[in-house]
Amino acid sequence: MLERPTPRVFTFFSVLPDEEKGAMLINLAASLAAADHNALLVDACMTPSVILSRFGGVAVATLLDVARQERQLDEAVRMVPEGFALARLSRKNVSASTHPQASRLAQIFDGLTEESDITLINGELNDDELLPVPAMEMGEIVVHMSTSPTSIKAAYVLLKGLSDKLGRRPFNLLVSGGSDADAQMVYANMAQAANRYLAAQLHFMGSIPADEHIRRASGQGRTVLEAFPLAGATLAFKRLADQFSLSNLTKGTYGMATDGASLGV
Repeated sequence: MLERPTPRVFTFFSVLPDEEKGAMLINLAASLAAADHNALLVDACMTPSVILSRFGGVAVATLLDVARQERQLDEAVRMVPEGFALARLSRKNVSASTHPQASRLAQIFDGLTEESDITLINGELNDDELLPVPAMEMGEIVVHMSTSPTSIKAAYVLLKGLSDKLGRRPFNLLVSGGSDADAQMVYANMAQAANRYLAAQLHFMGSIPADEHIRRASGQGRTVLEAFPLAGATLAFKRLADQFSLSNLTKGTYGMATDGASLGV
């Protein structure tokens, strides 16, 4: 019998506007689904996001509702036409130390990630400045940024904050906007600064070029993969999805590749 791939959990923090982050996560999840991955996208932000509005707004059950036994799991997890599963974690802060349903929520979350090949999370820290579910901390953290000076500064501040709160660990960097060469240069400078001043290891996850087709597709309520299959952004998302399919990578701590691969899977 074939061995099932180890589930992988990626929590994304972004210094870009919610519209850009949401479009990136939706397009990445759709690209993973198109590459035959069993993908799950979890919105773990308490405030309504672009992801929620795109798929029917906020009037959906959350995983915390399921943990409270107020709703059934099939009311909180649904397949969307783009081919991936979608869930929302909670509408309220969840503290692992004080919330009565925190343990049950963690069990439900773990069960969902075990049924999925890859879980992408629209992440934010809870009121305790921690990740609301332990599996998120044990998974991988991705910082999403652009090549602009303002974004670079904000991304470094974000990395420092995450490093202070979560401890020494590796991080992934995903760069939107600009060319791949620009993204590689931004990564090299960020990696040097993170290693020198934060004692943090940074891995380059990949880049997504500035492409008007992403905005146009989002305006139509579609993914760029569906609406503009030959666009540069579509090819970039396909490359990202393909890297999740690599089978010859050796996992280290937090699932990071230890053989120099550019994507920590």
